[in-house]
Amino acid sequence: MGGLLLGGRGRLTSATHRQKAIELIAEAKASGATLSAACGEIGISLRTLKRWRRAFLGDGDGEDRRRGSPRHVAHRLSEEERQRILFTCNQPEYASLPPGQIVPALADQGLFIGSESSFYRVLHAHGQAHRRGRARAPKEPRPVPRLRADRPNAVWSWDITYLPTTVRGVWLYLYLVIDVWSRKVVAWDVAEREDAQIAADMVGRACLRERVSKGCRQPLVLHADNGNAMRAATLEARLEELGVLRSFSRPRVSNDNPYSESLFRTVKYRPDYPSRPFTGKAEACEWVVSFVDWYNHQHRHSGIKFVTPHQRHSGHAAELCHRRAHVYEKARQNHPRRWSRSTRCWRQPEVVWINRPPEEPQSALAVPLAQAA
Repeated sequence: MGGLLLGGRGRLTSATHRQKAIELIAEAKASGATLSAACGEIGISLRTLKRWRRAFLGDGDGEDRRRGSPRHVAHRLSEEERQRILFTCNQPEYASLPPGQIVPALADQGLFIGSESSFYRVLHAHGQAHRRGRARAPKEPRPVPRLRADRPNAVWSWDITYLPTTVRGVWLYLYLVIDVWSRKVVAWDVAEREDAQIAADMVGRACLRERVSKGCRQPLVLHADNGNAMRAATLEARLEELGVLRSFSRPRVSNDNPYSESLFRTVKYRPDYPSRPFTGKAEACEWVVSFVDWYNHQHRHSGIKFVTPHQRHSGHAAELCHRRAHVYEKARQNHPRRWSRSTRCWRQPEVVWINRPPEEPQSALAVPLAQAA
């Protein structure tokens, strides 16, 4: 129906849109659709359609000439009363109070000008229905970070987590950087403190290893939360030198950094995660080395169709998934009765989002197997 959706009251629809709606409904009727179904798609009733058609008969211009309800509201406030309400609300003693407190204060003085609802209606009509007094005006919420990764080294996510030690109250800090598109751990470090300089050096080594330079046509985006190390000027200066853009989560919204949070859960819920605290930095580094090697080269990640992050990061995942699809199709041909529907989908996600926009179609998230071949 051409994306036209009217709905609401017919008197709010212009003559041009009415004419377009009538033409679209006629086309749908010619294609075999019923009038009721066609009207339902646009959001009007059959009765409205008939009235619109009558408006265009002869020399009619299609405009709605209904005059509305002719009734007279006897208890409506007069203009003098409305001005009195407005004048009262702007008096110095009432300028910082809402109608909910102004009306009782007037009643204590033996005055009744109008109800709270009347006060609100008058204030709204004159553009004064907002926070009154010295209260700080509400701030606009921070925009939702929407990051799109369609290739390796497009979006990285990083965070810091604690590692316990045998000394009570003393912690080690694990820095982890993950590629959002491939889920590969591209950099890590273990330190005895949370420091922006350590993070800057770690990101610099990762950019050198992954060949991310300032001259890239599509710059790398480094996403993080709002911690002190993430916001520090030291890291900002290093990222500017590397040509890396920064992105931050909204305050107190952990869902804005889901890939790092998920990675930390995988770290600490591994079966081989030490049951006792680490004795020192050397032991922690030794364990993290083994974990990163397992995660990148052995762990089949469910979010990328059960291939390893290294296979997806290096570009071998599409071919591997194509071979899996061929195996499943061959099994289906050998025993067709065992397959009531199509075979399992092994297509690789083409696009990975941090906070996908609502209008982003789901069909755009997979690479066709014909292309993967």
